Amino acid sequence: MTTPVDDKLLDKLQQKTFRYFVNEVNLDNGLVRDRTEANSPSSIAGTGLALAAYPVGVERGYFERDDAIQRTLACLRFFAKSTQSTDRNATGYKGFYYHFLDMQTGRRVWKSELSSVDSAFLLAGMLTAAEYFTRDTQDEREIRALARQLYERVDWQWMLNHGPTLSHGWTPERGFIRYRWQGYSEALLLYVLGLGSPTHPLPEETYTAWTSTYKWKKIYGTEFLYSGPLFTHQLSHVWIDFRDIRDPYMQQRESDYFDNSRSATHVQRKYAIRNPMQFAGYDESCWGLTASDGPGRITCRVDGIVRRFYDYISRGAPYGPDDGTIAPWAVVASLPFAPDIVLPAIKQFERLELMEPNPYGFTTAFNRTFPTKKAGAIGWISSSHCGLNQGPIVLMIENHRTELIWKLMRNCSYIVTGLRRAKFAGGWLQG
Repeated sequence: MTTPVDDKLLDKLQQKTFRYFVNEVNLDNGLVRDRTEANSPSSIAGTGLALAAYPVGVERGYFERDDAIQRTLACLRFFAKSTQSTDRNATGYKGFYYHFLDMQTGRRVWKSELSSVDSAFLLAGMLTAAEYFTRDTQDEREIRALARQLYERVDWQWMLNHGPTLSHGWTPERGFIRYRWQGYSEALLLYVLGLGSPTHPLPEETYTAWTSTYKWKKIYGTEFLYSGPLFTHQLSHVWIDFRDIRDPYMQQRESDYFDNSRSATHVQRKYAIRNPMQFAGYDESCWGLTASDGPGRITCRVDGIVRRFYDYISRGAPYGPDDGTIAPWAVVASLPFAPDIVLPAIKQFERLELMEPNPYGFTTAFNRTFPTKKAGAIGWISSSHCGLNQGPIVLMIENHRTELIWKLMRNCSYIVTGLRRAKFAGGWLQG
């Protein structure tokens, strides 16, 4: 249970973080900027998170329902009309979309890949909108129709590329990326969406093929399904309530994915307490390793120890990589799993003044070990915010408080079908 003081802090953090999706958007096409850096393109994952966050904004009174409807419609209409072809400047192909799109034209930028998992985040946001905007008005009927149309045109079978598991993606220059989804990750949502399709569904055996690559480990006395970075234990849970529902893999281990994420969260905290690499600031209330910005690719001696630092990289515990960079958003996104240890960490980040004077909540990442010329006890601080970081903060705080997104998606027939084809059973699926 949260106290009034906790609620006030969560209110402040959630509202400030939500402002990212109010301001960093092209209102003409609904595309959301990947990050606050100048000339940043749009990220389809960030755009999907924005679509899911708009209902939270309406329910919390952050902006009007009509505003959310118009933003959502602009986005869905854009993707419905955007170019789907093998042209290297298209927006997507086979119902999937390029990872990064030009904010104005919506065309592919940076020779980015047609991303399977980022397309899943975008589609999940669209389906959230379809479940929330259910009034019998012309605009809300159009939202529902477009979201379903866009989801149903995805050719999930094509993304298998004749293999047993899904590919990470495809480019017009080189074809399919050589990497496939191996090991537990945020791809859980991807597979559920692919299995739930009424038009081009994944064969059920592809899910079994994927779970066969899982790695069950025992770390610090805790047995769980391992994946190092925290985001891999969170992003699918933004949309799906995995409490008490189990697939065959988890049934064998008498666990579920929600409890698994709780275990992964506690392992991260235990790692920080042990602090085997002796980074500055790590303790029971200051932890959280995930994919995040960093100080840069630099190797230098700090207090007699040679340290290797990184820029953007997927950090994890306990096997690394780790350079002393903590991402507050990754901790907040674990709030539903482990409020007993997450709330004290949020309070610690507040005491460290990581929310002020940032316009969008907590700083994306900080590193107290990295030597910096700037005065202050915090050390290096990320200078930008990213949509992929902001969304889970808004949405997982809401799931913790009201279960809004979980409740909406329990009514999504595509999600329910996908879970059942993956042989999930129990809990709310029994209804």
